[in-house]
Amino acid sequence: MEHGRFEYSPIARRPVFKMPNDARVAVWITPNIEHYHWNKPAIALTQMTTSLKPDVLNYAWRDYGARVGVWRVMEILEKHGFTATAALNSEVCEQYPDIIKEGNRLGWEWMAHGPNNSMIFTGMPAEAERPIIAGVLDSIAKHTGKKSRGWLGPVVTETDNTLDILSDLGVEYVADWCNDELPYAIKTKKGSIFAIPYTLEIGDIPVFLERGGSGEDFFDMIVDQFDQLYEEGAKRPRVLSIAIHPFLVGHPFRARHLARALAHIRSRQAVWLTTGGGIIDWYKAAAGKP
Repeated sequence: MEHGRFEYSPIARRPVFKMPNDARVAVWITPNIEHYHWNKPAIALTQMTTSLKPDVLNYAWRDYGARVGVWRVMEILEKHGFTATAALNSEVCEQYPDIIKEGNRLGWEWMAHGPNNSMIFTGMPAEAERPIIAGVLDSIAKHTGKKSRGWLGPVVTETDNTLDILSDLGVEYVADWCNDELPYAIKTKKGSIFAIPYTLEIGDIPVFLERGGSGEDFFDMIVDQFDQLYEEGAKRPRVLSIAIHPFLVGHPFRARHLARALAHIRSRQAVWLTTGGGIIDWYKAAAGKP
């Protein structure tokens, strides 16, 4: 293909790899745990005040996620037996250390997500990008005690150099390429990095902000996605990604529907509740990838 990173591979023509315990669907959930800078534009509930400085309305709306929403999400995931793979801005480690402490208690995996969500990587020169990525990885390792095996770019952004830098710094998988339901290898200057199925659809931002959907809509989408993959997974196992943000799904009127969807998933037998690292370990072993 034009980018030279991987070849076209139709899913129906690939070898079939069994999942642990003959699971039909691997489910990984990615709470985005983010830090937004004061007086910088970012995702907003309403555009009415985004031109104001300070934009207290939208800043406080986002801040709800760290103060309240993430704690509700943590309780729901723990209750239903899901261990999250958090997409973590490294600045969260210093700004909200209690979140890191609780995430470690829950056994969460920390997927690096840039320094904050008030910047993007697009257009950044390699000489500027590399030290930023290295600093993110070092900070997360220092504060969580765990090296980040995966990466999700802030606002799902990359440069032409990002994958090469990540691979060179020891990152194993990247969630930016939302184009598959199974992992696959991406070429870099230093061997391969693996794309892991992430979602731009089964997430709270598109449902609630872009489409004006309800908690019931989110429940229906998750359940429909899961049930279809579960049916297809009898022949070819698939990966289900659920992307959430505590400042959205953490509100009570939405959180209860997330909980209902997770209960539905748990009601099925051939399901593998796992993390990003678990999926990549399985795929590398099954496909014979180094």
